[in-house]
Amino acid sequence: MQDKKTQVRQMFDAIAYRYDFLNHFLSAGVDVYWRKKALKLTRFSSDAVLLDVACGTGDFAIEAKKIGVKKIYGADFSFNMLTLFNKKCDWIIGRNMQMAAEKLPLKKETVTNITVAFGVRNFYNILEAFNAFYSALKPQGKATVLEFSMPANPLIKLVYRAYFKFILPVVGRMISKDKQAYTYLPESVEEFDSTVDLVKLFYAAGFSSVTRTDLTFGLVQVVIAEK
Repeated sequence: MQDKKTQVRQMFDAIAYRYDFLNHFLSAGVDVYWRKKALKLTRFSSDAVLLDVACGTGDFAIEAKKIGVKKIYGADFSFNMLTLFNKKCDWIIGRNMQMAAEKLPLKKETVTNITVAFGVRNFYNILEAFNAFYSALKPQGKATVLEFSMPANPLIKLVYRAYFKFILPVVGRMISKDKQAYTYLPESVEEFDSTVDLVKLFYAAGFSSVTRTDLTFGLVQVVIAEK
């Protein structure tokens, strides 16, 4: 477990300076739509208090700010990612915390919402993290996860696999100069999709209602769990 924690932190520290560009470039900009759609499905209350876990450089939190969420905090295991988030948005300075999702240093029932975009598959213990989410959320609070998935359609799955295995790693390495990160990404997505059921894990953590919505032919999933 410790090896994965170290690997993930070092990897994202290394690619942080090119992370935003690669996200938008490698997804042809569709990642922006995915974030907006996930936030729309969440239906934030007017008094929402949001903790964006695995926040990276802040794209998910920034979109939440645009739709009216006023109280936002960020958490990530990568110091370099948090540093870049602070540089992008002065309103998050002092509200960013370096931490693992499994060990949220929050009092019980502190926030109304927790979001995670493309970060759950990097957790070293997903159920432990979801237990921490449950504890930190207020009653009727929601955890929203946006994550990659493998399409059910055989043809789309074939194209998706080819892109992830042959194109994405090459382009990612060329731009980020990191040999490991964009090989890890396709490997982690396929392994994650075949072994992890987020809906079941949320229920196992005690959440009372869990919904899953597939976007863009099933390339990504939005899972929303309510306490």
